[in-house]
Amino acid sequence: MTAAYPIIASITEPDQVAKALASKVERVNLMTGNITNLKQIIAQLHEAGKKAFVHIEMVNGLGRDASSIQYLAEVFKADGIVTTKSNAVAAAKQVGICSIQRIFSIDSAAVETAIRMVKASGPDEVELMPGLMPRVIRDVKERIKQPLIVGGLIRHEEEIRLAVKSGADFVSIGDSRFW
Repeated sequence: MTAAYPIIASITEPDQVAKALASKVERVNLMTGNITNLKQIIAQLHEAGKKAFVHIEMVNGLGRDASSIQYLAEVFKADGIVTTKSNAVAAAKQVGICSIQRIFSIDSAAVETAIRMVKASGPDEVELMPGLMPRVIRDVKERIKQPLIVGGLIRHEEEIRLAVKSGADFVSIGDSRFW
């Protein structure tokens, strides 16, 4: 299910919004902004034909509960959320928006726990961090049914190609040169 252009813009700084708007990426993960400007940023992204996913643990002023996710969906019109929390995945399902569950592969036990968590919560997509481990990418991809996003520590075009070749459906990257 790899997209024709499998790059997701991870916006970590406010000045990156304009770069993402002008880019060819179709999807944006917002990890910056706050409750006062988030609606405007999402509207700009939508106007540019991009989908906006909000990392609920990184955007300032958002709660981490079901009501906050409902507000993101209904008022801010977010296309989805990025989260490490299984309860947030469930809340996103309740309000009909997509969820990306972010997991970290710090060791074998963490990967096993993360795969169990993904199977239990059933997010729409999974983001594996960091994204520089071809063997782990292949292993996780074989064991989950969701599209796999990889991100974190990726700095070179060859690393993007290797991640996709190893099974990643998308690569989430904050470096606007790749957008």
